[in-house]
Amino acid sequence: MVQAQDYINPLIVQRADPYIYKHTDGYYYFTASVPAYNLIEIRRAKTLNGLANAAPRTIWRKHPDGSGAMSQLIWAPELHYIDGKWFIYFAASHTKEFDHNGMFQHRMYCIECDNPDPMRDEADWIEHGQIETPLDTFALDATVFEAQNKLYYVWAQKDPAIKGNSNIYIAEMANPWTLKTKPVMLTKPEYDWETKIFWVNEGPAVLHRNGRFFLTYSASATDENYAMGMLTVAEDADLLDPASWSKSETPVFQSNMPIKQFGPGHNSFTVAEDGETDMLVYHCRNYTDIKGDPLYDPNRHTMVQPFTWNDDGTPNFGKPVPYNYK
Repeated sequence: MVQAQDYINPLIVQRADPYIYKHTDGYYYFTASVPAYNLIEIRRAKTLNGLANAAPRTIWRKHPDGSGAMSQLIWAPELHYIDGKWFIYFAASHTKEFDHNGMFQHRMYCIECDNPDPMRDEADWIEHGQIETPLDTFALDATVFEAQNKLYYVWAQKDPAIKGNSNIYIAEMANPWTLKTKPVMLTKPEYDWETKIFWVNEGPAVLHRNGRFFLTYSASATDENYAMGMLTVAEDADLLDPASWSKSETPVFQSNMPIKQFGPGHNSFTVAEDGETDMLVYHCRNYTDIKGDPLYDPNRHTMVQPFTWNDDGTPNFGKPVPYNYK
């Protein structure tokens, strides 16, 4: 049986917003935000622990300063394999400055690679540009999943009419870089634990098990208050109907104060080497005294740990595990 102590933690230092995907070639592929926010890299290994020392390969670099879109603050890339091609979704801005509402100015973008080896050459990746949504506002943290023979896009975005930084939306896609349907809001910051310092719902991730889809997300400021929430929907329900989804009133994963694991979140899911055990991937800090803007503190480290399932078929993520430096 897979145990938390089987894995190196932190698995990869100074990599926030981690995303791990186990491909049909037997490799685990890893991408995340790099501290300089200036490029997208991928690394791969046959085991999760192997990612710790795998050499990263840069596959895309930000556009030159002053050149407009995709030239600043490259955030939270995710690697997906759709219909025989690789896609990376990420957020980027044209400036580090805030807008008139005090918000970053990110929009969402997509790049594609049709080479079976996504790490072969930067030149294999082509840009599809911005993924357009009806609101031209701060948007980030896109993920995709397939259900009912359709491709769905889930992301975080600011609605000027709703208090807070971002809410979580869903839409069906016409292709991997174009929305087909009108966005539907699934959750907004409303509970006390979602509104610590900042009103935030972001970083969605989707897990399909036991006849349901579970959509986790992260809430509050990116310090020790950062925590994960969850939405649940039946796999055969209308996924574009907010009434189909139920929202947990309390966090499903949060800081583990006694062992100094603070602000776990922006998670993804993968599966262990046994092909059966579900694994939670997330970032965390081991201190709370952050100097200046937490965004520019690089010490959010990638963590991995197995999780179990409750008798009612819902995931039990437990608590963040301690560092072990295997």
